[in-house]
Amino acid sequence: MDVAVVVVKVGSSSLSNPSGGLDRDKLQHIVDELAGLYRDGVSLLLVSSGAVAAGFNKLGFRRRPRSIAARQAAAAVGQGILIEEYTHRLQQHGITAAQILLNRSDFSDRTRYVNAFNTLMLLLRKRILPIINENDTVSVDELTFGDNDRLSALVAGMVKADLLILLSDVDGLYDANPHEVREAKLISDVPHITPEIERMAGDAGSPFGTGGMRSKVEAAKIATASGVPVFLGRADRPGIVRDAYHGRARGTYFSASGEPLPNRKQWLRFMTQEAGKLGVDDGAAKALLSQGKSLLASGIRTVSGEFAAGEVVLITYRGEPIGKGITRYSSQQLEQLKGKRSEEIEAQLNMPAEPVIHRDQLVLLVEKESVQRS
Repeated sequence: MDVAVVVVKVGSSSLSNPSGGLDRDKLQHIVDELAGLYRDGVSLLLVSSGAVAAGFNKLGFRRRPRSIAARQAAAAVGQGILIEEYTHRLQQHGITAAQILLNRSDFSDRTRYVNAFNTLMLLLRKRILPIINENDTVSVDELTFGDNDRLSALVAGMVKADLLILLSDVDGLYDANPHEVREAKLISDVPHITPEIERMAGDAGSPFGTGGMRSKVEAAKIATASGVPVFLGRADRPGIVRDAYHGRARGTYFSASGEPLPNRKQWLRFMTQEAGKLGVDDGAAKALLSQGKSLLASGIRTVSGEFAAGEVVLITYRGEPIGKGITRYSSQQLEQLKGKRSEEIEAQLNMPAEPVIHRDQLVLLVEKESVQRS
């Protein structure tokens, strides 16, 4: 697309009243913020929590429920309420909204991923604003630890957004928990997400959201590795969306990676689930990390789990994950082939030996420099 694309994520804490229910004034503020940037010609996608907040009162609960079943029921009721509120208020600005509910499998399955991408891009070309949420009613993981931060990062990478805006109830990333340390300082720019930055994230969570600062930094890590810069700031600040887009908002800006992952490797790294593990030796680790080579059977020491050819497996070295890739052999075959040289495999199979994971089907999970130093 020739026009700028921005993904905005708003969490439950930014849409809730003190009792945990949906605050319609806060929702109106978000809509007005989106409309301002939409009028500037920017294409927008909104990843919004709030279904549970919108629905639990309708089920007779006096406060936000804790059990998975109750929250799923509240989400089932609340999702319709939430999208109706958004749709009605966006229409007052002349904006048409579309509801998109996604599961992790919509990202991990390549065909469904491509279908979701095509749908979102068509909506954007038609100047329709997709409102995206995790499918809370059936997504146990999301309700257990909160995943809309991660979801927004995956969506931003999918559509190659120009910016991901994470709106929360804090100004950004601090060098200490601002709720506990009065002298905590706001970090305005993060050129690179280091282990120190990740440690700073701590647990600066809020009572009504299911994620905290750590999940937002993890989301920023995913988005920036995919070439998408990220802004994190307070949802209730007037003009926050436009100011964030123009680089003048109070908050934290995370710079995009200078070498973003290609689309397929982005999908492989962040969106797939591993079916098993392959432990590799020193030579294989060096070939993968320093030389960009494919993984051969000769470098495999251990095979864990049961998987078929064509499934994604985790590559480990000295017990630590270093990569992921699509294997050409099943776990059963690899138990017979591990540690063997190509000529041995050719004699055993009576056919040319193929790499277990070709480098085009492999993505690293660590930085080369950090492994080489260790």
